[in-house]
Amino acid sequence: VQLVESGGGLVQPGGSLRLSCAASGFTFQTYSMSWFRQAPGRERELVAIIHSDGVRYHYANSVKGRFTISRDNAKNTVILQMDSLKPEDTARYYCNGAWYVPRSPVWSSWGQGTQVTVSS
Repeated sequence: VQLVESGGGLVQPGGSLRLSCAASGFTFQTYSMSWFRQAPGRERELVAIIHSDGVRYHYANSVKGRFTISRDNAKNTVILQMDSLKPEDTARYYCNGAWYVPRSPVWSSWGQGTQVTVSS
């Protein structure tokens, strides 16, 4: 399994970023996929999950209405569109497979992630 995240960067509050995760080494279309994030000194937390069917979603309350998760099964890619970013969204973002219930990651190993910093 290989998961390669990209698209992070420095953005001002209220700005947008689009994260991408390229997946390989497993049958992508049969897995729910997720984004997690980890800020310094804090535990990794779930941000969003998209079911393998592509029509069921779950978002953390802190990002509802601002973030949108999507997937492209033809490209084995999962996207996180982040709008109206806040300083508290600053973290390293990771993708993983997901068990839609109970909202947990599939694999214990993680990619390198991509850093998102929201600051003026």
